[in-house]
Amino acid sequence: MPLYHKLGKLPHKRHTIFKKEDGTLHYEQLFGTIGFDGMSSLMYHLHRPTMVKEVGKSIDMRPKAAVEHNIKSRLLKGFQVKPENDFLESRKIVLFNNDVHVGLAAPKKSMTDYFYKNTDADEMLFIHKGTGILKTMLGEIPFEYGDYIIIPRGMIYQITFDTEDNRLLIAESYHPIYTPKRYRNWFGQHLEHSPFCERDFKLPKDLKAHDEWGDFVIKVKKQGQLHHLTYASHPFDVVGWDGYNFPYAFSIHDFEPITGRVHQPPPVHQTFETSAFVVCSFCPRMYDYHPESIPAPYNHSNIDSDEVLYYVDGDFMSRNNIDKGYISLHPAGIPHGPHPGAYERSIGHTKTEELAVMIDTFKPLQITQTALDIDDGTYYQSWLE
Repeated sequence: MPLYHKLGKLPHKRHTIFKKEDGTLHYEQLFGTIGFDGMSSLMYHLHRPTMVKEVGKSIDMRPKAAVEHNIKSRLLKGFQVKPENDFLESRKIVLFNNDVHVGLAAPKKSMTDYFYKNTDADEMLFIHKGTGILKTMLGEIPFEYGDYIIIPRGMIYQITFDTEDNRLLIAESYHPIYTPKRYRNWFGQHLEHSPFCERDFKLPKDLKAHDEWGDFVIKVKKQGQLHHLTYASHPFDVVGWDGYNFPYAFSIHDFEPITGRVHQPPPVHQTFETSAFVVCSFCPRMYDYHPESIPAPYNHSNIDSDEVLYYVDGDFMSRNNIDKGYISLHPAGIPHGPHPGAYERSIGHTKTEELAVMIDTFKPLQITQTALDIDDGTYYQSWLE
């Protein structure tokens, strides 16, 4: 996200002397991407960020395919994933390929005993249920129902929840997650036709520098393995930083839908992009206003994309028997469209209150056993009359 932000205390120039009150130096760290060619932030630590005391156990976190070559449309009942206390243990991958892992989580407890860093992937956390605070080395971001939280790879974080009733949709992206390029000018600023802008972003705030020594466990995901590292100082010891590489949140409720006289294609709902998949937000909106328009989407073929739709709230007008937390998967290679009756039922209606998140991947997704355990088993036949 090409947006400059800064917090805390900074020296006048980069890579120059910056002393603490006792006369010793702060420790500078560049948090960058794509070699030295991508977005970066420059941080100033109280202690060296390199002090590893121990390297402990490693756990294989790579998902396993129960179905490698899927041609069946599926409906997963996401709220059947049972809550678990630990945040990382609660994360269950349901669909995946080499570009993105799509998972569900129902964590009951806050992260207090360890910190987490995903060095493999950018993370998108969509908050379906729950409120709390994302705590990072660059500050804090309060979150609530409907928030997308984008966490760049390598960011150390903890999450605290206000209650035990939490539900998240998670996408781990092996490619950087950006806002769509067509929404931005050549300087990176969002254009007037964009359905959201920089004013809508929730940026890190309340930077707290912890001056603490001890044994601090950071669970680091690298190459699909979860490594347990113990550091000698608290990882949140940054007194100041500035740059472009940092976590942020955006509420789906701040997405302003683009509508037209006739039915608009899915790209008008696009919210984020990568080189391997896109994320779209289907929000409450006015229907098409041509006098003979059919608001329900036309049948269309997924020739190049697997379509994942996560149902958040409201009445999804093109589907029958859909509930909150359901995930539909429409695989590439076969057409899909409105359920029987939905096409005709939509005529004459003026608005919809649906709320959903769509992830369209450019490569086929594989199915995990967790997904099969919550699959209704008959969805692929639901278009029969």
